[in-house]
Formats: sequence, C-alpha cells, structure tokens
Amino acid sequence: MRFSRIASAAPLVALAAAAPNERTFAVLRFNGDGFMTEGRVDPIVNPGELSAHHHGIMGGSNFGKTVNKEDLLDSKCTTAKIANDKSNYWVPTLWFQSPTNGTLYKVPLWYMNVYYFFEPTDDKVVAFPPGLKMLVGDPATRDPPAFGGGTNLVKNDKPIQPIQFTCPRVDNNAPLYPANSNGKTAGMADPNNKGVGAGFPMVECDGFASPLRQDIHFPSCYNPKAGLDDYENNMAWPTEENWKQNCPEGWIHVPHIFFEVYWNTPLFVNEWSHDGTSQPFVFSNGDATGYSSHGDFLAGWDVDTLQTIIDTCNAGDIGMDKCPNIPGGLNTDNDCHITLDDDSGLANSRVAHDGFQKLPGNNKVTGWGKGGVSGGSVAPPADESPVNPANPAPSKASSGGAAAAVPFKAAVAKEPKASSASPAAPATTEAPASPAEGGADGDMKTVWDVVTVTELTTEFAPEATAPAKREVHDHMARHINRRNRRSS
Repeated sequence: MRFSRIASAAPLVALAAAAPNERTFAVLRFNGDGFMTEGRVDPIVNPGELSAHHHGIMGGSNFGKTVNKEDLLDSKCTTAKIANDKSNYWVPTLWFQSPTNGTLYKVPLWYMNVYYFFEPTDDKVVAFPPGLKMLVGDPATRDPPAFGGGTNLVKNDKPIQPIQFTCPRVDNNAPLYPANSNGKTAGMADPNNKGVGAGFPMVECDGFASPLRQDIHFPSCYNPKAGLDDYENNMAWPTEENWKQNCPEGWIHVPHIFFEVYWNTPLFVNEWSHDGTSQPFVFSNGDATGYSSHGDFLAGWDVDTLQTIIDTCNAGDIGMDKCPNIPGGLNTDNDCHITLDDDSGLANSRVAHDGFQKLPGNNKVTGWGKGGVSGGSVAPPADESPVNPANPAPSKASSGGAAAAVPFKAAVAKEPKASSASPAAPATTEAPASPAEGGADGDMKTVWDVVTVTELTTEFAPEATAPAKREVHDHMARHINRRNRRSS
C-alpha cells in the first residue's frame, strides 16, 4: 500500500484561491501527551468558581477559573501546533464504570483534533475576536435528541443537532444500537451512516486506529451586540441557500469548528460484556447516556495568523501545520501543562490510578447507560473490593474507599506512518509483569505516555502485509459532501 504526501506548499494556496465558492478546511492538531490540563474549572459557565464537573482542556496555558478578553494571548505555552493559537478547547472527561462493582476509572484521552471549516458563503469569513466564548451541547440533559441519531448544522425545518459519536468497528455491519431504538433506553443510529449516532454506542469501538470518538460542531455566526462573554446568546447557526451558508445581517461569520475527541476505550475492552444492550461509559457530569456531550471554546488566536489561514490555506486532513507562511510559525513545545486549583484530586492527572467510588464533584451517575436502568448505578458495598480493569484480581480497599495501588499499564503508542487522515493506533493493555514494572506488589506509578507522530512520509508495503483497513473515518463523506450533510 502506498501513502502519498503533498510535495510542496504551493498547491495549498492555489486550491484556496481557485475555490472561493466551495468549502475549504484545515485540521488543527496538538502536541504532547494528553490534555494540557484537567480539573473542575470552566471560565465560560462558572467563572471564578469551581465547575460542576471535571474537564479536559487543550490549548493555551493561561487557562483558569477566570479568563478575560485577551488573557490567553499572553499564554507562556500552548498545545496547539500553531504557535499563535493560544485558544482553549475543552470537553467533560470520560469515565469507565465497572459493571462488577461500580468503581469509576478515568478514560485517558487518545488524541484530539479540531477541524476549521471555511464554508462557501456570501459573507467574509473572519478570524475569531480574542476572548470569544462558545458552548455547544447541554450538560444537564439526559433526553434523546429531537429527531433521531442524525445531524443538522443549518437553520431549516429540522432542529439543530450538532453532536454525535463515531464508533468504527472491525465488523462494520454490527449495529451500534438496538434496532428501532427510540432513545429512551439506548442511543439511536444515524439513518444515513451506520457508523455514527446519538448517545454512547452499545458495542466496542475496535476499528483500526479509531477508538470511540466524540464529535462536536460549533456554530459560525457571532453577534457582536451580545458580546464575547454571553455564550448563551452570542452565537447562531447559519442559514443555507444555493449551497452557501450565510449569517444574519449585522452578525460576523467566523470559522465553523468541529471537535474530534478520541478516547482510549480499548483499554477497557475485556472489562465489560458487549451484549448490544448496555454500555459502561459515563461523562464526568454523571451522564451515562452520552446525550449531554458538549464542548467549550475560548478564542485566543492572534487574529492576523488565523485570518491568513482562512484566506490562503486549504490544507485539509494533512493539517493546518502544513499551511504555508504561517505568521509566528509552528509550535515545537511538547510539554505544555499546568495544574489547576480545584478539589478533584485529579488536576492534570496523567498518572494511572485505581478508581474512585464517586465522580469529581460527587456527580451521581444517571441515565440508561448501565443495563438500561434509569438512575445509573449504585456504589458497591464498603466491604466489596474494587477491581482494576488492567488486573481483575481484587485488591484491598484503602481507608478512602478507593482501591489499593494496582496501576494500569498502557503501552506507548505512536501514529503509524500513513496518510495524515489515519490517527494513532489504539494502545494495548498489558498486565504489570513485576514490581519493577509497577506490578501489584511494587510502588512505582505508571504514567500515560501517549505520543502522536504526525510526520508525513511516502511508504510502501507488500500487499500481503498491508495494515488492516481503517473503518469509518471518511471525512470527505462525513464533513465535506454538501448534499449528504444537507439531507442528514
């Protein structure tokens, strides 16, 4: 199998200049291992105080409980590959709840991408003003979306539905959800794409290089009269006519951004029954349905840099970092991390842990996620020992109610040298072999060390040993084909 690469930056400029009436886009990728930080902090919804639930955050280091208009521009570092992007991008963290005893384990981030789409429009698409705050999704809901598992991103006769899950599988004919699900006890499939849907899937997402993926689209019309901080009223979805997306008069057309959040769910593949009727994952807000999936964005771009990318670069899946002549250049820092001041005990936690009896913030697990029973799960009795997914043997409970130190151990995983559309392969799970390696009798902490390599090369491999086909991850079909998206 042959993987090609773009030979020079020149075609990128030509594509953007030649297609002003078509969508162009560029994918923003991130450096480092995991989130820039984690914690119960949300300067959009809960400025100056603790957030109701735990988040994982990418981007600029000036993130905190309070972020004012241009604070992010002074960040000392960023995880974005573009040096002048100090924006923050965040989502609720994902947890695995043991079907055996209810113990909760934080699922590591596998990696995250943010697509910047520049839609065909009669408007001028302009860079985000620094300090713009956006929230998509409803953290409080446990209700199924209005019209099934599909999406809708423009104003028409359907409700806006910007959030889904993608679940590639080795057996791509296996259904993600029970047949004819109405969303009350399980999620719902997208009628136009059997690999995606609303709500947590009921099967293991085991496709090549693609674990469970959280998909979140953001609106692209900004109302300057509402202002930067009014996240409930300052953004709207465009209308579409003659294949062009336009904003209301007086509003500002900004890029349409889309979060792809990959979670390392294969780490738990052997710890739950893939029976097609239940699933074990829960968001940090206590949602076991997945319907409350949501994302936040706080703009920290150097305006000239982003405007240059909007106007000149159609890098597509190969990445925004391949755009020519980026003001400020690329970011080479692979260790941008901060620690947040919160009471979760998990701030910036990249160290393997044993599990907890409660979510940070003491959020109760609710929804049909576990066994299809409303109300979620019940904490195990005090005398029942938690089970570590990497080592099913029971361990003694500590005085704090958490399991004794039997850390997970994840293999270092690197993205295969393939086309840039292929993400990193899922990590494998290994049981600790000895105390020296952090085994059950040792005292060594195991640290997640997930590395994403994005170098593009041209490689050849004999057909007999070609890598397994990666299943559903067709961005051209999912996010570029205008007709399919309009009818979904």
